Amino acid sequence: MGDGTPARLDSRAMTQADLTRQRLIRAALELFTTTGYHFTTTPLIARKAGVAEGTIYRHFDSKQHLLNELYRAAGRWAVRVVKEADGLKVGPREKLAELGRGLVAGAAREPAVAQLFFVQRHADLLDDESRKVARDFRLGLESLMAQGKADGSVKPGAVEVWAAVWLGVVTLAVDRVAGREWPETHAGVQLSLDAAWDAVAAPRQ
Repeated sequence: MGDGTPARLDSRAMTQADLTRQRLIRAALELFTTTGYHFTTTPLIARKAGVAEGTIYRHFDSKQHLLNELYRAAGRWAVRVVKEADGLKVGPREKLAELGRGLVAGAAREPAVAQLFFVQRHADLLDDESRKVARDFRLGLESLMAQGKADGSVKPGAVEVWAAVWLGVVTLAVDRVAGREWPETHAGVQLSLDAAWDAVAAPRQ
C-alpha cells in the first residue's frame, strides 16, 4: 500500500534483521488472513518464513503483538486514504466515492492488508494503539459524513450510523476484490459505491 504496506523497505538499506522481520510479517499476514489468527501457530509462521520459531521472539513479544503490528500498519494505510480523499477540493459525495475507490484499489494491490483491517474481526485482540488507529479511521470517515450533513447531501441523523452503513456496503466490494472474486474493474465495485452513497444520501427535494 505504498508506504503503508507492513515493513516495505528499500532492499538496499535492509539489514539481515530487517529482511527476517519482513519475512515474518509477510508470513503472518498471509496465515492470519487465510488460516485465521487462532489456527495460526508460531511454528507455522516460522516455517512459512523459513526461520526458527525462536526468531519470532527476537522481533515480536508474542503472536498477538505481531497481529497488532500488522493491524496498525493496515490501519495507517486506511487513515491515509481517508485524509487524501478529505483533502480533495470536491463535495462530500465525491470525497466518499474517492475514498471507496482508494480502499478497493488497495484491496486489489494488497488483499491481505485490506482483509485484516476491514473484513476480519479481531477487536478482542487489539491493544490501545491499534484501537486508536481504528478510531482515527472511523473519525475520518465520520468527518466526511458530517460534511455531507452540513451541505444537506447526507441524511439527518448520527454520523456514526451513516458512516457504519456506508462502510458496510463498501466493505462488500473490498472483500470481493481482496478475495479475488472480482477484479478492481468489476461492475459490482461501482454498483457497491453507488449503493453506499444511496444508503446515506438525503432525499432529493
